[in-house]
Amino acid sequence: MRDRKLQKKRIQNALWGLFIGDALAMPVHWYYNPNNIKKDFNGGITAYEAARHPHPESFMVGMGYHPDVKTAKRFNRPFDILHEHVRFYSTSYHRIDINRSERDTEHGNPTPSIDERYHYHHGLQAGENTLGAHLLRVLMQSVLSTGRYDQQVFIDAFINYLATPGRNRDPYAEIYIRRWFEQYTRGMPPHACAEIQRHSWSIGSHGGLIRPLVMSLLAGSPYQGIGLAIEHQNLTHRSENNVAALSVLVPLLHELISGKNGEQATIAYAHQIRLPMVTGSDLFARYRSANGPGNIPYGEMWRLHTRLEDVPMDIPQLLNTYGEGTLTHNRLATACYPEHGLPMMLCLAVQNRFDLESALLANANAGGDNVHRGMVLGLLVGAASEEVPAMLKTGLVDHVDLATEIEAFSELAVTSVAF
Repeated sequence: MRDRKLQKKRIQNALWGLFIGDALAMPVHWYYNPNNIKKDFNGGITAYEAARHPHPESFMVGMGYHPDVKTAKRFNRPFDILHEHVRFYSTSYHRIDINRSERDTEHGNPTPSIDERYHYHHGLQAGENTLGAHLLRVLMQSVLSTGRYDQQVFIDAFINYLATPGRNRDPYAEIYIRRWFEQYTRGMPPHACAEIQRHSWSIGSHGGLIRPLVMSLLAGSPYQGIGLAIEHQNLTHRSENNVAALSVLVPLLHELISGKNGEQATIAYAHQIRLPMVTGSDLFARYRSANGPGNIPYGEMWRLHTRLEDVPMDIPQLLNTYGEGTLTHNRLATACYPEHGLPMMLCLAVQNRFDLESALLANANAGGDNVHRGMVLGLLVGAASEEVPAMLKTGLVDHVDLATEIEAFSELAVTSVAF
């Protein structure tokens, strides 16, 4: 028999961990050079901080969003999801006035001059959550509004949130959002608007793991949870790499929610993972040599991200072999890809003995895609925690509303199979 009281508490702690991991990492999201983190934040992140300007490595300015405005109007579908943030993007309906001519970052992508390198989360304050976390709240609210998961209710809420001016304070819209709305404005059915990883490599990213993992908590078992997670993922991300990661993360999360020891369960589940053959340092070197990953031929890009070792991942051995900086910045990559990020977050959890604050600060200071990686890590470490420090909760800007939503969602998750 399930211990519902324990499970409810663990679900609450997991969700708090997710929002905390997001907000702690936000100010140094996409800092690939750890020296820049130390320079800009007095040795590193130790608490919630606001996004600072300029971001020394930002290449958000000029990212593309090209909806079919004419067709969208004909179908009476919204196309503007950027609103006041459109000035940072190259779009089919607004001219960008910021020049990008430099390539001095780890990724090799074109960037503006330093004074126009706007932070991905420009304007967000200390303890504020990013768009990725708010879209999880959109999902949670859609479930709470009907007492169950309904794909159409979520899709409608997803569209409404992004298409309504003033709702989203975060400038950074992940590529999956932009590709989804491009398909939507061309007249595709909403359930079929997700871009596939084989067409756009960054679709296979940590951001695609967050909502599916939380969705799996509504299932009565990890067996059903994997199915629910993948079906939800397919609404916005169609990625083999993400499905592979979810096949490990969903049952691990359920084990932790049920009260299993965090370190023991994580080390055991890591044996199902295979590390990428291409190291993080080699991956970034290839990106730079090509002047950005978008210039790498498709076949080579596929091999860079899907060639894996043929031996099980051994967390204790990895931690004994590599120091923290070497593991996270040489053996693995801090980019958005789960073949690197999944091993990294599991190692950070074990290395920090499942201490929530220590693990999430280590993740934040590792940089790269620490926001989305931190949400998944926060879920796992929170699920294995007895308590979440009160100061970390109340330091979140939306902590009052979050407390209400987390309480209601966790109650629904343990009292019924809400899908």
